[in-house]
Amino acid sequence: MAGPPDTQPQPFSFMSTLDLTLLTSRRARDLAELLEHLRIVSGSVVYYHTHHFLVQHQYLSPEPPNDFAYWVTNVLQEDRLGEQLAAIDLIQFRTIRSLRERIIEVIEAYLNERQQLRVAPEGEEFHFRESVSFVVPTMHVARTLAEFADCMERIGFGSLTFHFFNVRLRLERGGDDFSEWCRSLGEHELADAIARLDPYTYTMDGLRKEVVRLVHRRLREKQR
Repeated sequence: MAGPPDTQPQPFSFMSTLDLTLLTSRRARDLAELLEHLRIVSGSVVYYHTHHFLVQHQYLSPEPPNDFAYWVTNVLQEDRLGEQLAAIDLIQFRTIRSLRERIIEVIEAYLNERQQLRVAPEGEEFHFRESVSFVVPTMHVARTLAEFADCMERIGFGSLTFHFFNVRLRLERGGDDFSEWCRSLGEHELADAIARLDPYTYTMDGLRKEVVRLVHRRLREKQR
């Protein structure tokens, strides 16, 4: 007779990303052209212009605004629209598609009130770039919470980016990998605490430290 099925949770294998930035042939001189391109560019373009600051400026807090807000404010000098674009709360979105739709909605509403469009000076057009990511395994594998905390202190920012941002938006898994794995261990309160973190309000190093802090707190509780 076959024994009971193996219900042991799977080890957590930390993955990372290698990102390649490609310059597309698309560029915008005004808001109408920006909107036209936004409707048809690939999701990897939208992801790049809303997320590349996370790693490139990983020690800044708060993070700089997305590229659309920056260009609209500093080049077109449309301050009100720039503020509206910068205020888009990225954590609310679970897909690139829904994020794109929100950006388009904000620009469309603004254009409906504008009679004239400001044109970017020559050489300051918005150039659309694309983020191409290659997912690669790392040497870090965790089987227990203690091992997980140890790995978290060692992994690079590419792993944090993948497990917090890529899986939620680009792979459309709905949440981060860390909380899901903790839940598989039966650590539901810890999983909920990690899931409640807003990764956009931390530096990458601060995000790592906060996850480690939560895990260490849980480990101390288990020892009592």
